[in-house]
Amino acid sequence: MTYLKSAVFLLSLLPLGRLVWFGYQGDLGANPIEWITRSTGTWALIFLCITLAMTPLRLITGWAAWIKLRRMFGLFCFFYAAIHFSIWFWLDQNLDLQAMWADVIKRPFITMGFTSFVLLIPLALSSNHWAVRKLGRHWSALHKLIYVIACTAIIHYWWHKAGKNDLDTVMIYAAVILVLLAFRLPMVRKRLSLLRRHFI
Repeated sequence: MTYLKSAVFLLSLLPLGRLVWFGYQGDLGANPIEWITRSTGTWALIFLCITLAMTPLRLITGWAAWIKLRRMFGLFCFFYAAIHFSIWFWLDQNLDLQAMWADVIKRPFITMGFTSFVLLIPLALSSNHWAVRKLGRHWSALHKLIYVIACTAIIHYWWHKAGKNDLDTVMIYAAVILVLLAFRLPMVRKRLSLLRRHFI
């Protein structure tokens, strides 16, 4: 598991390495800020999907190690979301809190993106053994916010792409998240458990 986690950690840094390499090569396109913002936002969504996929994979395979990887994937989701937010706040809003707040209020897709990032913060801060011990049963309730974040994140992406009449990609992500959330339904979990017992 130690080797697996190390490999997953390094692989999860590849998108950042790719950005740095493209920046070094000057291959970030005509609008580098937009390119980096879009890329980091996409990777935050991808890691959100991967995080949500850990429970279904455990239900399907019966391999508990998937859950041990979930925390790392969740933290990388926050990591790329933090870069995504920082670029917007720093380069688009010039670190102006008043301008940032006005943009959050004015544009609904920004509102949803900002909400998603804010909700990720307590999950990232409590993703450690100390927080699990201190929060007890409340820790599980807190981390159910991931389901809310999945919805607000996809709405953020949907409304952003709707303005450009480009919904093909976002519909794929929406379908993936819908399927991953469906695995949490009690009747689906029960059916998967029965199927796994049958085949084993």
